Amino acid sequence: MAAAGLQAPTSVCDLSLGEPRGSTDSPPEPKQLPELIRLKRDGGRLSKGDIRGFVRAVVDGSAQGAQIGAMLMAIRLQGMDLEETMALTQALANSGQQLEWPEAWHRQLVDKHSTGGVGDKVSLVLAPALAACGCKQVPMISGRGLGHTGGTLDKLESIPGFTVIQSPEQMQVLLERVGCCIVGQSKKLVPADGILYEARDVTATVDSLPLITASILSKKVVESLSALVVDVKFGGAAVFSSQAEAQKLARALVDVGAGLGLRVAAALTAMDNPLGRSVGHTLEVEEALLCMDGAGPPDLRDLVTRLGGTLLWLNGQAEAQAEGIARVAAALDNSSARDRFERMLAMQGVDPGLARALCSGTPAQRRQLLPRAREQEELLAPADGTVEQIQALPLARVLHELGAGRNRAGEPLRLGVGAELLVGVGQRLSRGTPWLRVHLDTPALSGPQLCALQGALVLSDRAPFISPSPFAELILPQIGTQ
Repeated sequence: MAAAGLQAPTSVCDLSLGEPRGSTDSPPEPKQLPELIRLKRDGGRLSKGDIRGFVRAVVDGSAQGAQIGAMLMAIRLQGMDLEETMALTQALANSGQQLEWPEAWHRQLVDKHSTGGVGDKVSLVLAPALAACGCKQVPMISGRGLGHTGGTLDKLESIPGFTVIQSPEQMQVLLERVGCCIVGQSKKLVPADGILYEARDVTATVDSLPLITASILSKKVVESLSALVVDVKFGGAAVFSSQAEAQKLARALVDVGAGLGLRVAAALTAMDNPLGRSVGHTLEVEEALLCMDGAGPPDLRDLVTRLGGTLLWLNGQAEAQAEGIARVAAALDNSSARDRFERMLAMQGVDPGLARALCSGTPAQRRQLLPRAREQEELLAPADGTVEQIQALPLARVLHELGAGRNRAGEPLRLGVGAELLVGVGQRLSRGTPWLRVHLDTPALSGPQLCALQGALVLSDRAPFISPSPFAELILPQIGTQ
């Protein structure tokens, strides 16, 4: 569908999509929220006007929390077709201020989004790496934790002083001087999605394909992007358990993006094991810095360079993906990405001395500068064997119980709570070898928590092996859609 067909109506009273042009009848009265909820609950199709009316009620406060939850659940159960999803995306995007950038930046404007994973700190590394490659990583409008996954904003806010709310004017200064910034949603910037995002977390509607699609792309529509890559996770600890399910979301993101004038690529990546060796807010910041030292876990580096290389290629700043991958890798190895990260921290509220110490210090020095949990507890391998898998989901659930995640919107987090994997997939272990170090604020892990964590370690009898990359597949726009 052409983008022109997706223009949002100017009033919640606009005619439905099927209304003939030129009708002289008065437009119908806008439906009340209970009627809209009932319509979608019973499998009906919402018009552009219906969707705009719901979104407007969300923003102006006339929609009660129960009504928002009911509509989200109706959408989760009944789904939305492509046109409904496009209309919802556009309505969310139009609920607040649009971002505008200098004309000279238009071929440089790129962004990345992840559907969320355990230990996924890619955004913290990729944004400054792309800035070092000459891109404008337009304000990466990130979210907080949803379900058992950690949010990029929560991780960054574990750095004392970091401020996620920036005005459009401040964002432009950040992009001029640094080349990247990572911000949250303010009341002026996609406010409707900010409300729905929090509601999804506490209403068991996180896994709705149209809600995910609209949430992701609405934040990108307002950015005036040249190119976008979305990291769509699948596996035991992802929103979608199978690669086939993730493909549906990936294709929806690419197709809806094309309809709205966005050049979108979607990478499918496995989320059965945690990404990297650290899970938890401050621990993930430390590991992101390690990656920007040119070191760190190979799976994290591989994903950062692949996603960044795809963006450089998609945006025309590299002739091939391999060239783009090499350029991002160089930014990690020559400290230019880390330098950009330090400048971003200082310009987003972190004391310049602290930003410098974090980025130039050793791993041990960095740990002293960030919030820490009160206790540490190590788990030992129960038997000899090769690490076949470290199941991410039970690990994330225990950390959530320990305070690393939220049970309700706005709940404070224990930023120092987390876990370090002391072994990697494919490694041979002997019985009694420490394999996990848990950082916690309680005196000790409970019996059920210990049982769940030990159950996450899957051992086999086969020979040691090299752990495969989490990257599985890349879905690109179809020819003629851009």
